[in-house]
Amino acid sequence: MKTLRASDHKRMPWKNGGGETVEIAVFPAGASIEDFDWRISMATVASDGPFSIFPDVDRTLSILSGAGMELTIDGGAPLILDLDSEPCPFPADKPASARLINGIVTDLNIMTRRGRFSHRVIRQPVPVSLRPSGFLRFVLATGKHTIAFGAEKFDLGPLDCLIFAAEVTDDLVISGDSEVFLIELVSEGEGDLR
Repeated sequence: MKTLRASDHKRMPWKNGGGETVEIAVFPAGASIEDFDWRISMATVASDGPFSIFPDVDRTLSILSGAGMELTIDGGAPLILDLDSEPCPFPADKPASARLINGIVTDLNIMTRRGRFSHRVIRQPVPVSLRPSGFLRFVLATGKHTIAFGAEKFDLGPLDCLIFAAEVTDDLVISGDSEVFLIELVSEGEGDLR
């Protein structure tokens, strides 16, 4: 179990130079936006425009704050993503663009390189008790939360993240003042996330 504090998240420019991304975690450690196997990040989107293209990468986008965006993927019908939307998975190597609905948004991005890792993102109301899944898991807090398992307890603030590996065997009990995002990562060949 490891706590990743919001104050320690790494800031860097978008791949396409159109804004700033806040990296929460990346694998392998120290990987760049060109050679990661998986990456968890947030971005502040202040204007309409295209998304960066990431070859051979799958991506899931969720809205953390703001009124939301209209997302167009590979010329398809526009999708509305807002605070009530389920996480939206799509191929990061297809052209995508966003049109803001009413001002700046902050989004959560999960990306995995095809053939190496896959992922699933769940917007989870609390309180909740979770059984271990056998996968690497992250819990991203959107407010103030407490996560307990066995005799251990972790307090998370807004945008803090708790990471725990497949070796955790006790149920995790999550309580707090808002929902959390659960992020599951699995190495290809170790089983299906569904």
